[in-house]
Amino acid sequence: MQHNTDILIIGGGAAGLSLALRLANTYHISLISKGILREGSTLYAQGGVAAVLDPKDSIESHVADTLAAGANLCNEEVVRFTVEHSTENIQWLIEQGIEFTRTSNNKDYHLTREGGHSQRRIIHAQDASGRAIETTLEHKVRTHPNIDIYEHHNAIDLITSTKIGKKNSNACLGAYILDRKNSRVNVFHAKHTILATGGASKVYLYTTNPDTSTGDGIAMAWRAGCRVANMEFNQFHPTCLYHSEAKSFLITEAVRGEGGILRLPDGTPFMKKFDKRAELAPRDIVARAIDHEMKRLGTECVYLDISHKPANFVRRMFPTIYERCLEFGIDITKQPIPVVPAAHYTCGGVMTDINGQTDLKQLYAIGETAFTGLHGANRMASNSILECLVFAQSVSKYILEQANDETADITLPLWDESRVTDSDEEVVVTHNWDELRRFMWDYVGIVRTDKRLRRAKSRVNLLLKEIDEYYGNFRVTSDLLELRNLAMVADLIIQSAIDRKESRGLHYTLNHPNLNGQPKNTVLRPMGFIPKT
Repeated sequence: MQHNTDILIIGGGAAGLSLALRLANTYHISLISKGILREGSTLYAQGGVAAVLDPKDSIESHVADTLAAGANLCNEEVVRFTVEHSTENIQWLIEQGIEFTRTSNNKDYHLTREGGHSQRRIIHAQDASGRAIETTLEHKVRTHPNIDIYEHHNAIDLITSTKIGKKNSNACLGAYILDRKNSRVNVFHAKHTILATGGASKVYLYTTNPDTSTGDGIAMAWRAGCRVANMEFNQFHPTCLYHSEAKSFLITEAVRGEGGILRLPDGTPFMKKFDKRAELAPRDIVARAIDHEMKRLGTECVYLDISHKPANFVRRMFPTIYERCLEFGIDITKQPIPVVPAAHYTCGGVMTDINGQTDLKQLYAIGETAFTGLHGANRMASNSILECLVFAQSVSKYILEQANDETADITLPLWDESRVTDSDEEVVVTHNWDELRRFMWDYVGIVRTDKRLRRAKSRVNLLLKEIDEYYGNFRVTSDLLELRNLAMVADLIIQSAIDRKESRGLHYTLNHPNLNGQPKNTVLRPMGFIPKT
């Protein structure tokens, strides 16, 4: 079955939802969500959104902080573009109905500070900012007459003009989408297709991300012929709650911003040994420091202590964290929180320009899926949702200025299942999934070596062959599609890490501990890559 739509948006986080709302008064939107619409990384974001909102702050200061955190690998033009559009995008969120936390006098918005920031510039909704943003935008999307929502649908692959035999220029025409409830693959034809599928942190054994973060957009764009960049820069959030029953629960950086202290099991603070900014150093430095101390002492975690602050202040500032930790018997007003680093954010992704355009005509990427040049070698805290908003605004403006699509009447080939059967060996998918995530954690984690990377490359090559054979013989399922994409993204991460013969930002290798001279991005080109004309 073929669905014809103006705009196909794959992904329902802050990037996808805000773009849909910006375009829906002009175009018909089809919005694809792998699970229920709200189930993505945005929902679990605690800290907030960085923006220049305080008269004592400035665009120059926010730009300078971002460039410093990015270890001299950010694109300064993109950083400035993003920061210059920060205030108006916060205002847009407020107009949508998001209720951000105010100061005690209720006149101003309360701004907090996080690692890498020299000023208080994080606007937040207590410690559940992502939930406030996601649920508010979700409600507006669900009630808009021009937006059709397809939940429990997996994007399989992009459809391009060259794939269907049109050789004059390569453009994205839509995608094959698996309807999981009906076990049917449908064709979605679109004038413009946008990848807003989030990152790929589920490639690691331990992550703060939900199960949906499997690198789908990055893998699909790569298979369709797009370049990817800087995939070696995987951000590990320093503080994920360490408890056997607490799956993927993040402890926001704002806890450290409000005075939280990282301590060893005996109570000794340790961050000043590693950086003069101590707990407010950028995430890469804090994560490596924790990793170093855990390995040195052979301990399973370190501790984040905010108990020296007044109990009422802690409960008011961090109600979500307070209640969640209390469920596990931890009263954060009286005792420290056990924490460990966990994979958190993919700084690399599909290469785009400032309008969100990829190497394929009519294909765009926004949010964590994209590589814009904003984050460099390390994303500064709370710049992620800001990027989603600013580039959704940029893509919408660009699309609204475009002429009508000349491929509107094309009939696309239907999905062919004539030579496949139902799988009788689902255990293969489960075993490969577990093996992949474990060797990525062991060999391509916070600290790397040439030997570990070679081992990882050898393992991923075998897995890719096995998965490709399995994919060619059996009907697609959600688990198989996610495994296929994760393995491909793992390979891109490993290739990029092998190529970077230095330690910069989030990529730290014992064999190459120093910086190279001129900073440069790691750009991977797919076989047969054709530059866009």
